[in-house]
Amino acid sequence: MKKFISIFIAAAMAVCVLASCGSKQGEKAGENNKLSIVTTVFPEYDWVKNVLGDNPAGAEVTLLLDNGVDLHSYQPTAEDILKISTCDMFIYVGGESDEWVDDVLETANNKDMAVINLMEALGDSVKEEELVEGMQGEEEEEGEEGEEEEVEYDEHVWLSLKNAVKLVDSISVSLQAIDADNASVYADNAKAYEDKLKALDSDYASAVSAGTADTLLFGDRFPFRYLTDDYGLSYYAAFVGCSAETEASFETITFLANKVDELGLKNVMTIEGADKSIAETIVLNTASKDQKILSLDSMQSVTNKDIEAGVTYLSIMENNLAVLTEALK
Repeated sequence: MKKFISIFIAAAMAVCVLASCGSKQGEKAGENNKLSIVTTVFPEYDWVKNVLGDNPAGAEVTLLLDNGVDLHSYQPTAEDILKISTCDMFIYVGGESDEWVDDVLETANNKDMAVINLMEALGDSVKEEELVEGMQGEEEEEGEEGEEEEVEYDEHVWLSLKNAVKLVDSISVSLQAIDADNASVYADNAKAYEDKLKALDSDYASAVSAGTADTLLFGDRFPFRYLTDDYGLSYYAAFVGCSAETEASFETITFLANKVDELGLKNVMTIEGADKSIAETIVLNTASKDQKILSLDSMQSVTNKDIEAGVTYLSIMENNLAVLTEALK
């Protein structure tokens, strides 16, 4: 798979070179040499927009995953690669799903580009993926004999408000460095936004403290480990957060249904999306068969249409707080 990705990117970069030859030498991706910022996932995009505020430099901000494509299955187009290659700032998650990024940056036209890798920026705060009791693991591809198994890290770092504060600060610092004329504006905007994130973090802590339950059970993938760890919650789930599995085994369904009964849970959780079949099957296999199915939004399928309708990182996390409050009653 890695070899295929490298071949694809090499071909795409060749297209980009030809495309750039047709434009003025040294011209940036943005029109009129405006500051150009490229982000991969929605939280990064929204954080940048908040730090820019009224956008005094007229920066152009691009969201690559803008049509609901999941981070774990995304591959850049030639146009995406050209935007990254010539931008002033590039922000990406940095997990296993972003292995394609190294090849793109290596051949980028702008060698002075500011690059923010979210997982690198968080350092020791990044968590390894874990298989908890009852969780269905994915079948691993066979590696070469003696090859050590690579550690996989949970990529969903944006689902921690505490992480968000740190990452917004990193974005602010980088913007101040590449646009010194507006540095104080970016610093002030970041401070005001970070205060909102901290206030919401406090609201989450209060909701968890007031709840009667302390465990979430997901009949789905589980991308919320950063969130549950922040507030000392326990969890069970059908799959890890980055899993591509869609069918749960009989053993998994049975374990989760029994755990609902054992803990007296009133709700079974899912992530955003229409398919609730695993959660529904878990409910049907409980003793009471009356649990509600609640959904938390992991922000992995936000589209441009959602953004135009006013969806923001804060609005999604506020909605998630309302769902979490109900789930913990």
